[in-house]
Amino acid sequence: MNVHAPNTSANVVRPIATRGSTCPHDCPSTCALQVDIMPDGRIGRVHGAKDQTYTAGVICAKVARYAERANHPERLLHPLLRTGPKGSGRFTRISWDEALDRVAEGLLTAEREHGAQSVWPYFYAGTMGLVMRDGINRLTHAKGYSRFFSTICVNPAWSGYMAGNGRISGADPREMAESDLITLWATNAVSTQVNVMTQVAHARKRRGAKLAVVDVYRTPTMEHADIPLLIRPGTDAALACAVMHVLFRDGLADRAYLERYGRDVEALEAHLKPRSPAWAAAICGLSAEDIEAYARLVGTTPRAFFRLGYGMSRTRNGAVNMHAVCSIPVVAGSWQHRGGGALHSLSGTYRWRKTMIEGLDKLDPRVRALDQSRIGPILVGDEEALAGGPKVAAMLIQNTNPLAVAPDQEKVKRGFARDDLFVAVHEQFMTDTAKMADIVLPATMFTEHDDLYQSGGHPHIQLGPKLVEPPGECRSNHDVICALARRVGAEHPGFGMTPRALIDWTLRETGRAPLDELEEARFLDVSQSFEDAHFLTGFGHKDKRFHFAVDWANLAFPAPGKFGPVAEMPALPDHWAVIEAATAEHPFRLVTAPARNFLNSSFTETPTSIAREGEPSLLIHPEDAAGLGIAEGDRVAVENLRGRVVLKARLFDGVLRGVVVSEQIQPARAHEGGRGINTLTGADPVAPVGGAAFHDNRVRVEKIGI
Repeated sequence: MNVHAPNTSANVVRPIATRGSTCPHDCPSTCALQVDIMPDGRIGRVHGAKDQTYTAGVICAKVARYAERANHPERLLHPLLRTGPKGSGRFTRISWDEALDRVAEGLLTAEREHGAQSVWPYFYAGTMGLVMRDGINRLTHAKGYSRFFSTICVNPAWSGYMAGNGRISGADPREMAESDLITLWATNAVSTQVNVMTQVAHARKRRGAKLAVVDVYRTPTMEHADIPLLIRPGTDAALACAVMHVLFRDGLADRAYLERYGRDVEALEAHLKPRSPAWAAAICGLSAEDIEAYARLVGTTPRAFFRLGYGMSRTRNGAVNMHAVCSIPVVAGSWQHRGGGALHSLSGTYRWRKTMIEGLDKLDPRVRALDQSRIGPILVGDEEALAGGPKVAAMLIQNTNPLAVAPDQEKVKRGFARDDLFVAVHEQFMTDTAKMADIVLPATMFTEHDDLYQSGGHPHIQLGPKLVEPPGECRSNHDVICALARRVGAEHPGFGMTPRALIDWTLRETGRAPLDELEEARFLDVSQSFEDAHFLTGFGHKDKRFHFAVDWANLAFPAPGKFGPVAEMPALPDHWAVIEAATAEHPFRLVTAPARNFLNSSFTETPTSIAREGEPSLLIHPEDAAGLGIAEGDRVAVENLRGRVVLKARLFDGVLRGVVVSEQIQPARAHEGGRGINTLTGADPVAPVGGAAFHDNRVRVEKIGI
């Protein structure tokens, strides 16, 4: 018999305070938090803030146990100098002054020998705080370093959404609770934005709402669906076209609404006539009957809310998919109704003035912008990827781990292995990228510095104040950028300001409440009016209409040019067969989906997340597995022209035949041979403005020996 000590106050360490904060990670929920402060000065349990109406006390498990990450024994605490070959993991501790001097000299040497544009500051979404994430741009612009063109996540989705709607905006997500039909399209909310499911639960309880889920495998979210719609990767637009075909055919399209708010309606209706449910069924894998039933439900449910995720855009036809799906609530007239319409992101509603944070007054548009997703081709010297400029000779990396998350990993590895490439990495753990660095600098976490946050998934601006002192010698991104600026001769007023001063300046110049008011409130609801949020005052184009026909080559989207086969993009919603289709040699289509217990390459060091995810695996349909002689737990090689990855087979009937899924991202140490899943993904840019097609890979799968 097991005997446990009683849970008495004598053996329970209680927090001395609980203070407000904001989750910094790359998630649309951007949860408002309450963080326990423990007697030893470290953080304890993290809770969702009950008084913020979207978070409403609910957060994901991985953030609830954030203390496991913040207080991890393997956290980087001191500056390090590499003493062995790149990737060897051999480093020695040095002082901050020596580390910063060495980094500055690495940047200055590259500038002297190859010009300022040979230096490429590289960052991304390890923190979503505006000061700590984006301040590196101030150094870039002040020095004339190569600019950073951010493409990995949003470009295919946002360009598709913008093409129709004209701005990145949408209905208040809290309206989902007032909906009668909620469609979660290409988003696994149970795993990646749990607060969406809170709104779904409210709608079901209050209104008996139905939940439809469209995705390429049976996710935990689809397990909750009343209407599960399982499709093949890259076929979302086909399903969307068939839904609109039914709406027009059966008199369910809102003609009065379309006359007022739509453009090219007649062309769209004529275009959709042959795109029937039977046509779409052959492409996407659903039955024509299921498509008919879903379309009729959309057409007869005024309060139909579409929560649109990024999954449909992580294919080579991603922008076209997003535009087609965005067209459905316009044809149905759903936008007119509370609890109807759509939301992809609210990021376009904040309109920040980030001049002081990013040094935008120093930005020279003549300086090249290098594509984040093409870091592999760039570092191995691809002339097109280098945009006509010099080789990249030095990098300063914050907030990201390209040796795990970037596509075409074999090229990324070859690039980082260059002896003539100087790399400094400012990080919280010894990531795969940090192991390849010349200098590694220890970084603070979100409770150890001040920052300002917006959300894509709800209409709040939020403060993330410093709650505890950082461990060891960890320094914030802002502190490091300012210290380097002094050493490399970069000048801008922002380098002389504290994070709090930058936050206050940004709030005031944007027309928001000043810092002291935000600090007292902790978060401010800056939601639009119902009319603006639902585009009832007009869509974001000059003519105030939703554009069903798109001139992709002239799309107004901030990008240093157009990418991919833009001239081939269909003007009207359609299935664009530019995806990496299966072949006899590579008969499977691989989707690299997010893991529930990791967030990109974050949380991959915490024991609980590692234990819950297990070893890297491949979901494969039992009949496909049987045809290859593969049993549960077998080691399998997944291979294409980009490389080869070894995974553990998991038999799963929640995918269509010919589709395989790997929920990732795990560090190199978790993989046989150190080759992670992005070995198999391509770096060729998605039309029209770039991005990576992570869910669009043809592969072959074979069983390998013990």
